[in-house]
Order: sequence, then structure tokens, then C-alpha cells
Amino acid sequence: MSATISIIIPVLNEESSIESAFSHARKIADEVIIVDGGSTDGTLEILSGFDCKLFHSSRGRGQQLYAGAEQSTGDILLFLHADTWLPADARAQLLECWKSFDAPKDSFSGCFEQKINDPGSIYRWIETGNRWRAKRQQLPYGDQGIFVSRELYDSVGGMPQIPLMEDFEFARLISAKAKLEILPGPIHVDVRRWEKVGPIRQTFRNWTIALRYRLGVSPEKLKKKY
Repeated sequence: MSATISIIIPVLNEESSIESAFSHARKIADEVIIVDGGSTDGTLEILSGFDCKLFHSSRGRGQQLYAGAEQSTGDILLFLHADTWLPADARAQLLECWKSFDAPKDSFSGCFEQKINDPGSIYRWIETGNRWRAKRQQLPYGDQGIFVSRELYDSVGGMPQIPLMEDFEFARLISAKAKLEILPGPIHVDVRRWEKVGPIRQTFRNWTIALRYRLGVSPEKLKKKY
């Protein structure tokens, strides 16, 4: 049995990247839902020309993803960052995985292998580390394109509405109920985040945030610091 796919993209001042993210998503999804958190650049003007469902919510990726999921109708929900884009065959990968999945659909979940959009060897190491984390620890991050069945999404109470680490917490919730499928993708990721502060510093920053969160520091305190 086939399935319908909803892609949910949160945006906040993404005029430089949203067109690419949307154009790829539209080829894959039955519906694309974009949730704006209060953009003040040209994002909304660009979105006005898109064949998408546009909603507005309070600022914060967790809140925006939750709001988008509430409006979605697909059997599969795929949460996509605005600075990432999916390969042309992502729909075929998802539907083949859905078709061959031999466990109850309320345990269907996964993510994609990742390709950071820079030829530097340091980024291949980062990709390898992220793939290991997703496969061995069952903890993909949001820029790996987390997807779940509607049933699994509802059973964990939806996307955590927290100001930071919503993807980490969501992955923990779903991995407690299901083994994630890792699809070859790759999902392409804009290098801008690492370029801003440097790949080593950004990676160390990510590790520090995740460690402090695991140790019990609240998302609110982490958000204020980082």
C-alpha cells in the first residue's frame, strides 16, 4: 500500500535558501507545509509564489514544526530544515521503505544520510560522525531529515515545543519506540552554519550543547547561552 508524504519546513529569514529547499521538496511531497516564525526579510514575498500551505506561529523551530504537523494530512511526516534539500529520488526511497517495512506502521521512522555542501575533507568526517550517531545511537539531528509515520508521531505526543534541542528530544522519543531506518539520500546541507564559526568550533559547540542537555540543563538555559 502506498502512502502520502507531508514535508514540514520551519522558516525564519530564509530568503537565501528557501527556494531551493521548497523546489526539491515539492517534487517529493504530496503537500509542503511551511511555517514562518516572524520573518522580516524577503522570505514571505518569495513564499507568496509557492504552491505550498503557509502558516504562522510563534518563533522557535519546535513550535513551528509542531504547528505544521498539526495542519498536515500525510501518512508520512518529514521534517526538513530550510537550509537542506532532498535528492530527486527521495520520494522513491521513502515509499520503497514504507512498502517493504515489515513491522507495524506505528514504528516507522528514519532519516537520510547526509552530504554537507562543501568539498573539504573535514566535512566528510562530520558526515561520518553524524551517520554513526544516527545509526548506533539512534539520534539523528534535524538536518538529517527525520521522518515518521503519522501513528508514531501521535503516539509520542508530537514535536517537543522547546526552544532548543527539539530534534534531539524528538529523536529520543521515537527511538524508544522504533528502530530508525537510515536511507541513502543523501540529504544536502548548506555549509553556511559551519562557515560562520568554523567547522571544528561548530562541531564542538554542538557536542557541548548535546552533552549539557543530556546532563539535565534546560533548553531555556541552553538557548540563552548559545
